[in-house]
Amino acid sequence: MSHTKNRRAFLVASASGFAGLHFGMPAKVLADELATGPETFNPSSNGKAKSVILFFLCGGASHIDTWDLKPDAPSEYRGPFQPISTSAPGVWCCEHLPLLAKQAHHLAVIRSVCGTVNTNDHHAGYYYNLTGHVPDSTFKIQGNDRRPYADDWPFMGSIVGSRRPNQAGLPNVITLPHKPSKLPYTRPGQFAARLGVEFDPLYVQGSVEEPLKFQVPSLVLSGDVTAEHLQSRQQLLQRLDAARSEFENSPARQTWKQHQQRTLELLLASGTTKVFDLESEHKATRTRYGTSLNAMSLLLARRLVEAGTPFVTVFWKENEALKDQCKSAGGWDTHGNNFECLKNHLLPEFDRAFSALIEDLEQRNLLDQTLLVVNSEMGRTPKIGDPRSGGVSGAGRDHWTHCQSVLMAGGGIQGGQTLGSSDKLGEYPEEHPLTPADIAKTVYYATGIDDLRAQDSQGRPYNLLEEGQPMKELFV
Repeated sequence: MSHTKNRRAFLVASASGFAGLHFGMPAKVLADELATGPETFNPSSNGKAKSVILFFLCGGASHIDTWDLKPDAPSEYRGPFQPISTSAPGVWCCEHLPLLAKQAHHLAVIRSVCGTVNTNDHHAGYYYNLTGHVPDSTFKIQGNDRRPYADDWPFMGSIVGSRRPNQAGLPNVITLPHKPSKLPYTRPGQFAARLGVEFDPLYVQGSVEEPLKFQVPSLVLSGDVTAEHLQSRQQLLQRLDAARSEFENSPARQTWKQHQQRTLELLLASGTTKVFDLESEHKATRTRYGTSLNAMSLLLARRLVEAGTPFVTVFWKENEALKDQCKSAGGWDTHGNNFECLKNHLLPEFDRAFSALIEDLEQRNLLDQTLLVVNSEMGRTPKIGDPRSGGVSGAGRDHWTHCQSVLMAGGGIQGGQTLGSSDKLGEYPEEHPLTPADIAKTVYYATGIDDLRAQDSQGRPYNLLEEGQPMKELFV
C-alpha cells in the first residue's frame, strides 16, 4: 500500500476508533433493535444516568493507602499515611486527599472488590475491570503479548454506547487522553470486540507537555486531504470511497457504510470541534481542576457529557518523569518509593482534579444524571516491600488483584456511604465480597440497561454479561 493510501486509510479508521485492531465480524444486537434503530432505546425506570465518566487510574492504585487504610495493622502493612474524617460521617480517607474529603457526601466507597486474575498483572486486570469478564487462559499463556482480539468480550462503555441514541453529533463512546498501553502492548478490554467495531471508542489524544491541546484524529486532516476538500462533499466522498476498496476483503466491510457516515458527520459538522476547545473555558475553572493533562482530561470529560456523550473514559496518563523514582511507568504502578510518589505527585493531582469534577458537575446540575466511577486494574500488596525494587527498603507495593477499592458518585448514587470491607490487613474482601462483574452490572443498572441480550454474526443469541449483580443498595 502506498504512503498516500496509508494516510487515507488512517483518516477513515481513526474516525471509527478501530485503527490497529484485528477486524472481526460485528456482533448484532437484537433484531428488533436493529430494525428500529438505536434511537428507539428507552432506559428502564431504574436508570438516572444519562452519561458515565470512568476515571481509570492506570497502573494499579493502592487501595490500602487511599480509601481502605488500616491504622491498626502492623507497621509493615499500614504505612505512614493517616486516615482523616470527611464530610460524610463514618467515611474516612487518606490524609493526602483533603479536597475529596470535602466531597465525600457525594461518594460511595466500595472496599470489597476482588478482581483476582491468573496472572496477577496489568493486561488481565484491565480486561476484567473493563469488561466484567474473567480473563481466559490466553492471558496466562501469552502474558503481555496477549493482543486485543475481535472475539473478546466488549468494553462496558461500548455496551452503554450501543444502547443509546446518538444525539450529540459525536461518537457515543469517547476515550482520552491516550490508548493504554504503548504499542505493541495495547491493553485488551477497552474495545467493542465481538459487539462490532462500529461501537469502538473514539480515541482523543493529549500530551503531558501541552495539556490544553487535544487532538481528535478524525478531525485532523491527514496527508493530502486539505481544508479545500471539505468545500466539496463529493470530493471527500470520492477519497473515502477510494479507501473503501482497500478494506473490501475485510470482514468489516458490512459495517463500512456506518463508518463512512460517522467519518463524514465528524468532519463536516461545524460545531463538532468546539467541545474540545479548552481555551474557551473560564480560566478559574481550569485552575480549579489543575494544570496537568489528567486534570484537563476530566474537564474535557465534563464538557463532553454536557454535550450529551453517553460514555467517556479518562485513562490516567503516566508522567514518565516519575518512572525512575517510582520504579514504574510514571503512573500508579508504584513498585518502589510508593509513599513519596503518592504523597508528592499522584494523590495531590488526583485529589484536586476529581474533587473539581464533582463540584463542577454539581454546580451545573449535571451530577445526578452523570455516573462517576473511579477504578483501576488492581490494588497493591498490603505488605510493604517489592523484591523488584529492593524489598522493604525500597518502600514499594507490588501488584495485588485480590482486593481493590472503587469509588462511585452521581447518577442516582446515594453519597456518603461505604459498601463492603476488607480484612484487617487489607488483603482480601471480608464483608460483602464483590467482583468487577458486579461493578459493570451496577453501571448498566445506573444507565437503565437491563437487557444484555445480543446475537452473534450467525444469528445465535448470547448474553453480554451473565455474571454479577447490580449493587442496588447504593442508589437513592
